[in-house]
Amino acid sequence: MTNLTSVNFHGIGDPGRSLEPGEAPYWLSREQFEYVLDQVAAMPDPAAVAITFDDGNLSDHDIALPALIDRGLHARFFVLTGRLGQTGSLHKKHLHNLQGAGMLIGSHGIDHVSWPTLNDAVLRQELETSRAQLEDICGRSITEAGIPFGRYDARVLRALRASGYTTAWSSDGGQWRQGTFLRPRTSLRGDMSPDEMQAVLSGHMPALRRLRRAVGMTRRRWTVTG
Repeated sequence: MTNLTSVNFHGIGDPGRSLEPGEAPYWLSREQFEYVLDQVAAMPDPAAVAITFDDGNLSDHDIALPALIDRGLHARFFVLTGRLGQTGSLHKKHLHNLQGAGMLIGSHGIDHVSWPTLNDAVLRQELETSRAQLEDICGRSITEAGIPFGRYDARVLRALRASGYTTAWSSDGGQWRQGTFLRPRTSLRGDMSPDEMQAVLSGHMPALRRLRRAVGMTRRRWTVTG
């Protein structure tokens, strides 16, 4: 079975809104973003790299969508429903455009909060209300979720499954296999060099970091932190 790699974007170019603390490093310039897409498009099998976007920023539609279409690439967009229609964020019409172009829409929750810190009722609302709202907008089932900040534990994973999600995307980095429920991603940052971005796209991870990643993912799958 083929190992697959995932890269995650948050924003491109001018944010058009006030950023949260610690968010700025995850915004890339248009040139950096297009460089990554060009590298993916030039691969023998571009589908071996899953491209995802978190937060539902307006740049997903205005910059990323035409760039993806130009290169024949597809991506997943994980949307914060609490930001829909706000300045600098996607509107309902943008979700229709993304979906109409063959992109997949998924949930990132309602608010940008760490799911393990929430009690059961609020966590269920984040997962189920956001999913229902996106299904109403998109007219189709929403079965994938991008985990905010990549933070999860056993309780979060159980809640995702109970809420009807078949796939959850974390921020653990490294590679994954088709058909797995929990899929790791690497978020690209604006301070990365082209060589560092190439290393992410190749799926390369030093042995010690790969071991630490495996141990960390196993611990989070079995631990309840909230």
